[in-house]
Amino acid sequence: MTSVPDTPTDSGEDALAGQVDEVLRASRAIVGMVAASLAGVEELVTVPQLRVLVMVHTRGPLNLGAVAAGLAVNPSNASRTCERLIQAGLLNRRESAIDRRNITLTLTPAGQRLVDKLTQRRREEIERVLRTMTPAERSAVGAAMGAFASAAGEPEDEARLLALMWPRTT
Repeated sequence: MTSVPDTPTDSGEDALAGQVDEVLRASRAIVGMVAASLAGVEELVTVPQLRVLVMVHTRGPLNLGAVAAGLAVNPSNASRTCERLIQAGLLNRRESAIDRRNITLTLTPAGQRLVDKLTQRRREEIERVLRTMTPAERSAVGAAMGAFASAAGEPEDEARLLALMWPRTT
């Protein structure tokens, strides 16, 4: 009689490794689409600056602490990033009447237009790819991306913006 080792099988780990590889492959495609959507605006904003604009767009007015947490940087880095956006006319800064150290950040009309323009570019490219898939595949992608976004900590409001990645069924 053969004895079975006490170590767990690698089948779960092997499956996870394969899943990670597939997500990495898909992320390369998505990053390429995001990079293409930035064509022509890379002199206006960096990727971290765009992330700030998208956070303010989806979550509403934010303070510097929330921006720093969202970017996973220290407040001084977030402050410099926001200051550049303010100087570019894409972000507004409003001091609190109660505590002048606390500021509220909102999009300017130009910032809103930029976010809308870039989102529309991404939407069109992602929709083009999704149209090559069957309805069942599109549904699976939508469910998987939603679950992935939730597991990664993306808030529902931001998930609403990311939902633009797949077309609505009519």
